[in-house]
Amino acid sequence: MTSTTQQADRIIVLDGTSLPGRELIGGKAWSIARMTGLGLRVPPAFVIPISECIRYHEAGKTIDDDLWDSVMDGVRSIESATGRRFGDPHSPLLVSVRSGAAISMPGMMDTVLNLGITDEVEHGLAHITGDAIYARDTHARFCHQFGDVVLKAHLDPYASGSTAADMRALVLEDVGESIPEDPYSQLRAAISAVFDSWTSARARSYRKHWGISDEGGTAVTVQAMVFGNLGDESGTGVLFTRNPLNGEATPYGEWLPGGQGDDVVGGTHAVLDLSALEAAMPTVHEELLTWAKTLEDEHREVQDVEFTVEAGTLYLLQTRTAKRSPDAAVRIATDLVSEGFIDSATAVMRVTPEQVASVLLPTLAPEALIDATPVAVGEAACPGIAIGIGVVDPDEAERRAHAGEDIVLVRPTTSPNDVHGMIAAVAVVTDLGGSTSHAAVVTRALGRPSVVGVGDGVAEGLEGQLLTVDGAAGRVYQGALPLQATTIEDHPALSPLAAWASEHCPIDIVAQHDSDILDLDVERIGVDPETGRVDQEAVTQALLANALPVRGSVLNTTEGVRALLASGTSLVIADPPLPLQLRVLQATKE
Repeated sequence: MTSTTQQADRIIVLDGTSLPGRELIGGKAWSIARMTGLGLRVPPAFVIPISECIRYHEAGKTIDDDLWDSVMDGVRSIESATGRRFGDPHSPLLVSVRSGAAISMPGMMDTVLNLGITDEVEHGLAHITGDAIYARDTHARFCHQFGDVVLKAHLDPYASGSTAADMRALVLEDVGESIPEDPYSQLRAAISAVFDSWTSARARSYRKHWGISDEGGTAVTVQAMVFGNLGDESGTGVLFTRNPLNGEATPYGEWLPGGQGDDVVGGTHAVLDLSALEAAMPTVHEELLTWAKTLEDEHREVQDVEFTVEAGTLYLLQTRTAKRSPDAAVRIATDLVSEGFIDSATAVMRVTPEQVASVLLPTLAPEALIDATPVAVGEAACPGIAIGIGVVDPDEAERRAHAGEDIVLVRPTTSPNDVHGMIAAVAVVTDLGGSTSHAAVVTRALGRPSVVGVGDGVAEGLEGQLLTVDGAAGRVYQGALPLQATTIEDHPALSPLAAWASEHCPIDIVAQHDSDILDLDVERIGVDPETGRVDQEAVTQALLANALPVRGSVLNTTEGVRALLASGTSLVIADPPLPLQLRVLQATKE
């Protein structure tokens, strides 16, 4: 399948007949087009490209008339595909409005579900489905999310049993602005909110941490809603084609009967294992696993698949490369080589130096657990051991971490607004949520040990205490437990990865060399003593001036690696060699 879409197009219908590039339509829309092209069941959608986000901000945050006319064409394409009409109580079409950047930034930007509902549409849904509770719940959910995301109201987490009138009153009281009754006004405001979320503090913080440019923007995907809250044979879930915690080659995920997507990802609801879906709807479960295998085979990479079941029918909403723990990243890379999906050169590019460093962090000494009693027990969300002081507030966590303290962020749950605190923390513990919640996905991407679902009020009760977090066992202990060192030999998948890195690395990097041969220590060369910044040119000149093997932690910086490559240095000493080898390999691909 090739792209036939031109950059000038204001919107693109995602019907599977073409596959525009990710850099144009973002990862979410790209996955919808790809899944549709593979013949999988996906709700119809269109996308407003990333170029329109750039145009929107350059024009002073304005949606121009030509773009709005194109959006109306997109709405008509969904109406045609579904046989429903936007804003029509007799045959209502509701849509989701979702963000999607070229590089995945899970949870960092905004989404609005159930858009297009009004009092009249709620009555129509109740009449058509015979389920007034579902219609009321759908309307109330929309008002809560629109108030939160678009109007920036400060609201408690959504609770079932609420009504739209309740939500509208709370929003009006908090921000002094009403939720629009007109579906088209809702849509226009939601598109603007998604565009605006590209420049939010949380998105900027995430991009800064991962070295992602602030240039560009987010696409906006508008997609027909399917309803996980419609009756007994409905629900929502997330499936990983392999276990994102430890890398086991078995499907892994969570299922929430009667829920919608944000209920699972937001970590605000108690979720079930996928075995509950298998027991309730075995045919749907089998179809889900078959489609997930198709997607992993197609991408040659582990997939994170969002799905909804509406009245017994399965729909796929999105697939993307799965965020995984450092341990899982290493195992999955080596497994995919042995299974013939990728070669060893690709495998070493899929594991970062930071992930290897995390895997090699010390572990709990066996004797540490003999008399240790956990103060909190929950679900393992990201393996690893970390020790720090419990802090509830993300701003305080960031402030104290920057002052040199090791902080464990302990919260009821996490949201995208907490990302700066999660980045600053050495570990995260939450009262609520499962292994596919926001807290779990983000901490796996960051490589932070985390434990979720420890129980209502438990995490906040750990504030101010010195804690040892065991992310693999899902346990939190009081005090600093003794640790023991980890070597490459302790991790079965690291040995083959290290061998491949040595094979492909253009520089000979070793753990030790002949002690009779002098080497050059560049530990302090080119480093500003006040700022810690590295002068690449100074390091390069030092390397060029000496025909000696070199060593020093400065070489593990971006500037140090570039200096190595520029100088033609042939032998480097690093213990262990693997992280630096991966940095050099990644630099050669830039």
